[in-house]
Amino acid sequence: QLQLVESGGGLVHPGGSLSLSCAASGFILDDYHIGWFRQAPGKEREAVSCISRNGYSVRFSDSMKGRVTSSRDSTNNSVYLQISSVKVEDTAVYYCAARWTTADDCDLQNYAYWNQGTHYWGQGTQVTVSS
Repeated sequence: QLQLVESGGGLVHPGGSLSLSCAASGFILDDYHIGWFRQAPGKEREAVSCISRNGYSVRFSDSMKGRVTSSRDSTNNSVYLQISSVKVEDTAVYYCAARWTTADDCDLQNYAYWNQGTHYWGQGTQVTVSS
């Protein structure tokens, strides 16, 4: 069974930090580019970051740069997203996407890329930032 599952969401106080997990079952996550996206109510899904299959690159959106990091944990077949100094506007459902590719770099600018070829999406995890 092939699936991708996000976890780690919940209630976070403004200024705090959170760590989200994207765990794969049935395939090797290291062989895929991983993209992180979020969607707030009434808004389009927006890119947060991506990490390449070989760790060649880690990219972040301009709005999140400086507050977000992404890393791989091959042992647990997972990828993590860490956000610091969270703001109320960070409230959203966060998704991860896995994209198989032979390329060495991930594409954060082209959203359609993540819906092409062999790819998987998780069901999302809710992050709520509130005092």
